[in-house]
Amino acid sequence: MNLLTPAAPDIIENHPYDELKVGMAASMLRTLTLADIQAFAAVSGDTNPAHLDPAYAADTLFHGVIAHGMWGGALISALLGTQFPGPGTIYLEQSLHFVKPVRIGDTLKVSVSVLSMDDVKKHVDLDCEVVNQKGERVLFGTARVLAPSVKVRRERINAPNISLFDPQARFKALMALGQGLPALRCAVVHPCDAESLSGAMDAARHGLLVPVLIGPQSRIRSVAEENGIDLGGAEWIEAAHSHASAETGAAMAAKAGVDFIMKGSLHTDELIHAVLAQPSLRTERRMSHVFRFDVPLYRKPLLITDAALNIAPGLLEKADIVRNAIDLAHILGIALPKVALLAAIETVNPMMPATLDAAALCKIADRGQIEGAIIDGPLAFDNAISLHAAQIKHINSPVAGDADILVVPDLESGNMLAKQLEYLGGAMGSGIVLGARVPIALTSRADSAMARVASALLAVLVVHRKQYGVAKGS
Repeated sequence: MNLLTPAAPDIIENHPYDELKVGMAASMLRTLTLADIQAFAAVSGDTNPAHLDPAYAADTLFHGVIAHGMWGGALISALLGTQFPGPGTIYLEQSLHFVKPVRIGDTLKVSVSVLSMDDVKKHVDLDCEVVNQKGERVLFGTARVLAPSVKVRRERINAPNISLFDPQARFKALMALGQGLPALRCAVVHPCDAESLSGAMDAARHGLLVPVLIGPQSRIRSVAEENGIDLGGAEWIEAAHSHASAETGAAMAAKAGVDFIMKGSLHTDELIHAVLAQPSLRTERRMSHVFRFDVPLYRKPLLITDAALNIAPGLLEKADIVRNAIDLAHILGIALPKVALLAAIETVNPMMPATLDAAALCKIADRGQIEGAIIDGPLAFDNAISLHAAQIKHINSPVAGDADILVVPDLESGNMLAKQLEYLGGAMGSGIVLGARVPIALTSRADSAMARVASALLAVLVVHRKQYGVAKGS
């Protein structure tokens, strides 16, 4: 018998021991979602592929993804702690029997009822049952709790928001863009630390590249041995130091000996200087760097430029920076990218050069000198990525709140933005230099092997688009 009167939705109310009677019961409904499974895995650390990997789960006894068994147990705990007996309840024991799997979309009815009461210890034994929408029992057991002794009726506390971000899933989605494309020869310049070397060899194992390792062989082999990196399938070119490695890699690219270049553990300016020293690698475009970020709190990939190459670009340099980023967006499958020209404010102010450049770039685009995108600016960062922020400021813009590309005023602001997204925002990034005859997979020396593989994938897509007119992102 369910003798309980539900509290108002915004009120949480308990049932002290003196209110309880044998046979009293309570229940609640909950529908399982993929987000529930992912959140439970994140909190518990239980990343069993039976719960998270559809391909693996398809070959198991249950022929598909199922919820963690203890997710059902957690629902019983939620019912006991929030409704019946409610706040003040202390769990003492719980037995559980798992009968059937719970799948995404199943709606569960969680029920508890009082079996017995101990007036001395104030212990309450409860029958616990979870059934699905078909009326099938999926979980049952008994719980023993210490019931609350004091009546509680207070405002309900909302659960904290959980932002679910699966870097591995995002990485797999990006890698799928290169599926079926043949591996390309890549000059891996001075890979003399574990991250750059493992990134190159991981990219080779993903079928993206044939690595040509340029640098001091003895040092590279030592790094491989110390970190268990398999160098099978790699080609070798000896170079005594980082400058020589950069010059050799650029010369190979100039002679079409490799399809693209991948930065190892050397300074960016060393590599770029070597590339610029090869006239045949130059084009009519200014070289610029583009970051691609998967940001947990943004609904789509975000390109940021230029945060690594051009220190204080002028108007014409910025036009090329925008063109390069638009080209990459097209290769990644964004047919008409929305470009936000960032500044500190969203109005033109002659005392703030970034706002003047943004307005001029918009006019250049209006005249058809920059094509293939919707461009607007100046826009502050908040109204470039948040429609709500733009609406508050009464900004009427097709780009505001929906930007695909963020164009920063200079390298310093862009570099800080990129690192803030990565280190404070949990973003997963990759980067590439465009504007030369060959693309350059360019990452920070602190970046992970995964970031380097993703950067190699960007370079592969660019080469295939340029040379063959195709890319999986198109």
